[in-house]
Amino acid sequence: MAGKRTKAANESVDKNKLYSLDEAVKLVKANATAKFDETVEIAINLGVDPRHADQMVRGVIELPNGTGRAQRVAVFARDEKAEEAKAAGADIVGAEDLMETVQGGTIDFDRCIATPDMMPLVGRLGKVLGPRNLMPNPKVGTVTTDVAEAVRAAKGGAVEFRVEKEGIVQAGVGKASFSEEQLAGNIRALVNAVQKARPSGAKGTYMKRLAVSSTMGPGVKLDMADLGNEV
Repeated sequence: MAGKRTKAANESVDKNKLYSLDEAVKLVKANATAKFDETVEIAINLGVDPRHADQMVRGVIELPNGTGRAQRVAVFARDEKAEEAKAAGADIVGAEDLMETVQGGTIDFDRCIATPDMMPLVGRLGKVLGPRNLMPNPKVGTVTTDVAEAVRAAKGGAVEFRVEKEGIVQAGVGKASFSEEQLAGNIRALVNAVQKARPSGAKGTYMKRLAVSSTMGPGVKLDMADLGNEV
């Protein structure tokens, strides 16, 4: 049965066509037929080589319609800042104890925040947190003294994006159960944020290709001209 569904979904998408944003969102929603609420993702091919520091693309965007996913947030903080983080709704708060938990292989969170004074401690976890894109970073607001605001942003639909070594940015922009308008609004916001994060070393065409898909569905290529000022 799954094979038939996949075949029908693949046949509904013209792989050579560039779809308008509205058409693409309709198709992605129609093809999200799994028994769970599939995540809708965007993949953006960029004309950068992230091996060069001046071509690195990263940032954070608070999606206007949220992600549809409950984010578990960990905060490295002590004393007053630890209490602020707990009050703001952080799921896990700690210092050396949290470091030992992570070193032991337990990573029960989706976002990680730290106060600046905790970074010498958190820095020891680079090999564990770095590959999972969980390392706190001041550029994306996850190393901060305002832990309450950082927790609120992470819980409220903030999405961190970073270009992978092939020059691709991938990010979740909502769930298949979202309305077409909600998904389109989130996609525009993310594309705009990636455009604004264009690094100084980027030469030639910056945004090369855009595609949207659901967890189990085929990719739908977007006509970048339809995104107007965002691209």
